Amino acid sequence: MRTITAQLFISLDGVVEAPDQWHFPYFNDEMGRAVDATLGRADTLLLGRRTYDSFAGAWPEREAAGGEDAPFAKVLGDARKIVVSRGRPAFDWRNSEQLDGDLTEAVAALKAEPGGPVWISGSVSVVRQLLAAGLLDRLHLLVHPIAVRSGMRLFEDGGPAVPLELESAETFTTGVLNLVYAPAAAPGTGSYDDAKTHLPRHEG
Repeated sequence: MRTITAQLFISLDGVVEAPDQWHFPYFNDEMGRAVDATLGRADTLLLGRRTYDSFAGAWPEREAAGGEDAPFAKVLGDARKIVVSRGRPAFDWRNSEQLDGDLTEAVAALKAEPGGPVWISGSVSVVRQLLAAGLLDRLHLLVHPIAVRSGMRLFEDGGPAVPLELESAETFTTGVLNLVYAPAAAPGTGSYDDAKTHLPRHEG
């Protein structure tokens, strides 16, 4: 069974939109290694249309230019890229194809195929749907120490709770938190009466 990991840059107040406008000051070698650790194991990218268009508009040219980011661009180019889109994109970037049929059914079939891990970058709508359907195996959040104050957030208001289990945590020198979560069972019930037994006791 293939695993699917979604990796997102996210602000302290939960914004995931347009990270190119706020996250670059925090991108250092530590973050580069964290991205590579996830992407480097994957042989397939699952991308929403907007994310794909953004990637396809930049990375092929960077690979062709042969600059210092060309090796990373080649990794993206060589990977199989599956695009979630209602329209019919014209695929000019190699190894690109469209996801056919219902998202959750198609992704469940993709997970059952032989192959390596699947990597999602951005593509918030896709991440939300796969979390709700129980098809996302890991949620990798790079939490930046900045409150952006506007923009799309990862979790919309009004939906059901999404319980998660923290698998690993690391703090970068920039203050970025490198957090990896897996879906978890609901935490059960609790009340203040349960919680107060854990409060510090001070002798008066």
